Amino acid sequence: MTNKIIAVQGNNLNNLNPLTDTSIFLAKSGENRGYKIFYYEPENLSIKNKKVFANGSFIKIDYSKKKFFKIVKKTRIDLSKVKFILVRQDPPFNLEYISTTYILDTIKNKVRVINNPTSIRNVSEKLYSMKFINFMPDTIFTKKVEDILYFYKKYKKIILKPIHSYSGNDIIYINNKLNKKLILKFIKKHGHIMCQKFLPKIKFGDKRVFIINGKICGSISRVPKSGSILSNMSKGAKPKLIKLTKKEIKISNIIAKDLMKEDIYFAGIDFIDEKLNGDINVTSPTGLKTFFDLSNINLADYFWKGLKAWKISPTSKKVL
Repeated sequence: MTNKIIAVQGNNLNNLNPLTDTSIFLAKSGENRGYKIFYYEPENLSIKNKKVFANGSFIKIDYSKKKFFKIVKKTRIDLSKVKFILVRQDPPFNLEYISTTYILDTIKNKVRVINNPTSIRNVSEKLYSMKFINFMPDTIFTKKVEDILYFYKKYKKIILKPIHSYSGNDIIYINNKLNKKLILKFIKKHGHIMCQKFLPKIKFGDKRVFIINGKICGSISRVPKSGSILSNMSKGAKPKLIKLTKKEIKISNIIAKDLMKEDIYFAGIDFIDEKLNGDINVTSPTGLKTFFDLSNINLADYFWKGLKAWKISPTSKKVL
């Protein structure tokens, strides 16, 4: 496999913020290493004659320009001919998202797909965290109002999260009277939801831990804006460098080891007050560009260095 192409499966380029976006940061690092960048959106995947094709564009990335990307050529390519495929579209992790993982499954023995599409399906980000429930605040997954009423009665302050959403979207903080109609509406929209004891120290920020190739590579804290409980930068949180405690390092290493078994190369783990908050991001982990801006450490370069070239066995036709 000699074709030096990185294919990036992601959201509409025009909607990305180059100042913070990890997908663009990874792509630029790949470009600096001599790779051509082919960018396409998930809906432009197709299978024909047992081959997987994508309609998209070869692009050049330039952080100095207001429009950070330049389309070099629009084309359709056979994805089995590229070196790497980065799966970088945001959740929700719905049937359409799942369909793209099944399509990429058909070529994962010919080209390195990061993260492994089968593993993306198996590691349901919030539900997967239940393997590590001992490191989390009290948490339940349910679609029964009675369960949530009991949970609220016990803790008085709780958080409700959709299982398959992202970036702090649709999160509900309940600290006064519980509105049963609101809960029913929330369950009707999202199905099973995550219900968690509220951790008041979120006001001091959470911690995002970067896991690459089974190793802890860095961390940042994201401090919610005044009056908010959301630590997502897309919701106005401010990032800063921060060190992990011994407890957080221990938990991160346990999870990183398990992620390696699941063939997850790149992930983000989130903590609040030394507790795993239930978000183990494997679909589209973020924060590498922000970490670089704060520390001048380029984890995108580390990301590519850790990816050794795969060889194809002529007998098994599997990647070795």
